[in-house]
Amino acid sequence: MSENKTNTNNIDETENKAVDTKENVKAESENKSVEDSGDYIAFSSPEQEKSNKFVAAKADGAASNVYDWLKSIIFALVIVIFCLNFFFRLVNVKGISMVETLQNGDKLVVTNFNYTPKPNDIVVISHGKEYKEPIIKRVIATAGQTLKLDYENDRILVDGVVIDEPYLDVSTFCNVEADYEIPEVIPDGMIFVMGDNRGFSMDSRDSRIGLIDEDSVIGKAQFVFFPFSEFKYLY
Repeated sequence: MSENKTNTNNIDETENKAVDTKENVKAESENKSVEDSGDYIAFSSPEQEKSNKFVAAKADGAASNVYDWLKSIIFALVIVIFCLNFFFRLVNVKGISMVETLQNGDKLVVTNFNYTPKPNDIVVISHGKEYKEPIIKRVIATAGQTLKLDYENDRILVDGVVIDEPYLDVSTFCNVEADYEIPEVIPDGMIFVMGDNRGFSMDSRDSRIGLIDEDSVIGKAQFVFFPFSEFKYLY
C-alpha cells in the first residue's frame, strides 16, 4: 500500500514538472517573438509607449514636413524683401516720354546700391522741383559739367562736345524749349535729364521738373524684364 502511494506521488510530481516546463517554454517563446520581431519595443508602462510614438511622429510625420517647408518659404521671402530694399526694385513704366527706348507698361529692374548718376544712364526719379510723381528719364549732364542746348542747330553740347544720341527717332528738341534759364554749369548735387521722346517729355527743360537733386534719384534702370519678348539691357 505504501509502495503504491509513493508511485502515485512520483507520477503527480512528474506531471506537474512537465506542465511547468511546458508553460515556461511557451512564455519564453512569446517573449522572444516580441523582442525579436523588430516591429515593436517593450515598455515598462503605457505612458512611455505613448511618449515614444509621439516623438516618432514629430520627427518623420507630415507636420514636420510642413514646418520645414514653411521655414524655407519664410527665409526666401526675407531674402527677397532685403534685396528689394537695398539692391534693386521693380518699376512699371507709365507714359510715352521714353519711346522708342521704353514703352508704356514695360517692367524694369532698377538698381540703387551705391549708385551715382552718370551721363546716358536711364534713371527713375521720385519727383521733380514741383512735380511730385515718379518719372523716368535719361541723364544728359551731371554736376560740374557745362551744358548748352543749341536750339538753332538742334543739338546738345556737354563740356563743349556734341553728344551722340542714337536712341532718338525724332529731333533733339521737337520745338520744345526750356521755359526758364538753365545754368551753364550744372550745380553740385544736381543733374539735367531729358526723355527720349522729346516732343512728349516733361523733363529738365520744364520748370516744374527743373534740375534734379541726386537724392531724388531712386536708381538706374538696368533692363526690361517684361514683356519677355522685349527683354533687353539698358546702357
